[in-house]
Amino acid sequence: MDYKILLTVFAAVFIAELGDKTQLATMLFAADKEVSKFTVFIGASLALIVASAIGVLAGGVISQYIGEKTLNYIAGIGFVAIGVWTLVNA
Repeated sequence: MDYKILLTVFAAVFIAELGDKTQLATMLFAADKEVSKFTVFIGASLALIVASAIGVLAGGVISQYIGEKTLNYIAGIGFVAIGVWTLVNA
């Protein structure tokens, strides 16, 4: 296992998830006094695992047809486009 890649992916995803709508939704579910916090944790964890698995599988398939450098450009343009769209609609 490549621990450098593991830590890089962990850090990137961890920082990206902090304060986003997924975390806020999880906090709202956990705020309900009648709901098991463990159940909320397991449900949220499984959802993130499945979403990540879809991303990994899609990335593996796409990378067979498009080069890594091109994918980096597409991702960068996508993030910039989302940022611009967010600013325009703010």
